[in-house]
Amino acid sequence: MSSRMFQSLKNPNYRLWAAGALVSNIGTWMQRVAQDWLVLTQLTDHDGAAVGLTTGLQFLPILLLGPYAGLLGDRLDKRKILLTTQAAMGLLALLQAVLVLTGTAQLWQIYMIAFALGVASAFDAPARQAFVSEIVGRDSVANAVALNSASFNLARLAGPGVAGLLIGLIGTGWVFALNAVSFAAVLVGLLRMNVGALQRSTPVPRSRGQLMDGVRYVMGRPRALLIMVMAGLIGTFTMNFQLTNAVMAASVFHAGPDAYGLLGSVMAIGTLSGALLAARRPAPRMRYLVVGALGLGVATCVAAFMPGYVLYAVLLVLVGLCALTFLNSANTLLQMRTEPEYRGRVLALYMTVIQGGTPLGGPLVGWISNEFGPRWAVFGGGAVALVAGIVGLALVSRWGEGTVRKQVRTVWAQWREDRSRVSA
Repeated sequence: MSSRMFQSLKNPNYRLWAAGALVSNIGTWMQRVAQDWLVLTQLTDHDGAAVGLTTGLQFLPILLLGPYAGLLGDRLDKRKILLTTQAAMGLLALLQAVLVLTGTAQLWQIYMIAFALGVASAFDAPARQAFVSEIVGRDSVANAVALNSASFNLARLAGPGVAGLLIGLIGTGWVFALNAVSFAAVLVGLLRMNVGALQRSTPVPRSRGQLMDGVRYVMGRPRALLIMVMAGLIGTFTMNFQLTNAVMAASVFHAGPDAYGLLGSVMAIGTLSGALLAARRPAPRMRYLVVGALGLGVATCVAAFMPGYVLYAVLLVLVGLCALTFLNSANTLLQMRTEPEYRGRVLALYMTVIQGGTPLGGPLVGWISNEFGPRWAVFGGGAVALVAGIVGLALVSRWGEGTVRKQVRTVWAQWREDRSRVSA
């Protein structure tokens, strides 16, 4: 494989970061599967709305706190923010484990822990995204973001499947305990970094109106605004795969926790492939953002009506590939086209729109699943992504980045070239 794909790993600080993140992400994916299965099958009687509410509570804080968290990321030492947030999330995972293992867990407690995890994550996410630029520098940002996605999805490939097996063998409580331990990997990596080698941005001094400055910065840049709108729509209504895979596995295909966990791992095959392909590209393009959204919409709509578990799982590979192409393009475009003094706030706005809509989308998708069936919940999410992609395609074409046919053909040709190079 080309050295370009793994160029960021030449940086010792990035190697520490990547290793810790991989371990922690595996634990996080195990926790997500265990939490959904706990609510769906142990604390309720297959109530999709309860699972959606749990997910919504976990993402509600970023909607409320995201912009302020981004401002803190611009003002304070990002490494110290991450040490605090990662430790807090580890302690909350340990509390969840204790409640389940002692047999005292109740639904309202899981709701409260999900909300508290969301608060910690709201401050963690923008600092974590912006910290990548400080580790590797601007020239390697695109590669580092893609490798972060690869690490996240490698964890997604392993975590859900392992969680499904462990839930059946030892129960959800011990899965939460393993997740608590996994946070130590990130903390150790952060503590062992060579602080002097970090390329820190200049802290933004405190002044009035800084939150609105970040909003005005985005509003004055049409491409950044388009990314935010598309991410908001897709994040709210399409990327509820935790919920939709759980209800499809349990209610449509009548499968157990191992089969549910396997769906997440199968989907990660697509997202991991998309991340590795993205790592080879020297710079992001708006066309990948648009085609990723279109592909995600079509693949999700088709997957909704697959007649059996196996065919549904196969379609999830394509869903994952398109979802990662969209997300990686959005993140990298914003990082590379934003001035350092605004990066924390802009990425916080991005995290707010991509995750902050889940408190609305999660319960809504759960309600649709209960009232009309899980297949219509999946299809509705795909339809929204398709509409977002069509709007994006029209605007990007209008801005002079090529005709619709030319953009699609260019992306398809590049994907084929990337795939052939990776296989070689």
